[in-house]
Amino acid sequence: MKKNTWKKLMSLALGAMMMLSLLTGCGSKTEDSAPADSTPAEETPAEPAVAASLLEKVKTSGKLVVGTEAQYAPYEFKDLNANFAGCDMWLAQQIADHLGVELEVVDMSFDGIIPAVKSGQVDLGIAAFTKTPERAEEIDFSDLYEKSAQLLIVKAGNADLYSTKESLAGQKVGAQKGTIQSQLIQTALPDSELFELEKYPALALEVQNGNIAGLVVDQAVGESLIATSNGGLEVSNFAFTSEEASFGKAVVAAKGSEDLLAEVNTVINQVVNDGSYLKAYDEAVELAASMGL
Repeated sequence: MKKNTWKKLMSLALGAMMMLSLLTGCGSKTEDSAPADSTPAEETPAEPAVAASLLEKVKTSGKLVVGTEAQYAPYEFKDLNANFAGCDMWLAQQIADHLGVELEVVDMSFDGIIPAVKSGQVDLGIAAFTKTPERAEEIDFSDLYEKSAQLLIVKAGNADLYSTKESLAGQKVGAQKGTIQSQLIQTALPDSELFELEKYPALALEVQNGNIAGLVVDQAVGESLIATSNGGLEVSNFAFTSEEASFGKAVVAAKGSEDLLAEVNTVINQVVNDGSYLKAYDEAVELAASMGL
């Protein structure tokens, strides 16, 4: 082959390779995504789900969760089969039946119930709650279902010894932690020393052992404590005025639970007006007494 002919063939081959390279480059560009300075189309955000009301939540879940402190006979306690009993638990069941859902009761310390209601851990608090302006700043109340007086329970033989505010000055007076009775001692007996424990049976023992002068409690609960003390406790001759201590009991719910509370109030008004709550109360007193509570 002549030298010139070889050079011509090499030139044609190089030219073909360059053309192929250019075509390949052009092809890769057509497959690229959008130019760097372009922006993708914005996606339409999903609309946030509308929060269900507490009543809707209860009906959707099929259960009503109630927080209580089951050592406060005759309002709430446990029977010999460890089932929840008491007139407050009866009321809770009436509310659940009215709503057409199951009742679930959560036993906890009394001072933990309002936080549990506020956080949504429980739907309602039913534990002989006294309606007060201070509590109303945190939670909502139902209509009242009972009014009760407050008693000062003392060691047997001390009814006259601790019969005035002056005689209680400087003395330890007990109440369940986080209750309206604690507030009552501080406001009505400012010269006494507040002594708090979690449970009333423990407070009753402190009184019987002479460690504290007495304890303040709802009338029904106080009478129950006396009945089971084997003569160790009695009611003091001291009495709070009606302005100091005439409290009404109500169910508690989180703020903004008007729809659920409306249903609760329907039940409360019915059982109060037809006398069935009072009957449940009497039956709870009898059961608690039979159990030595």
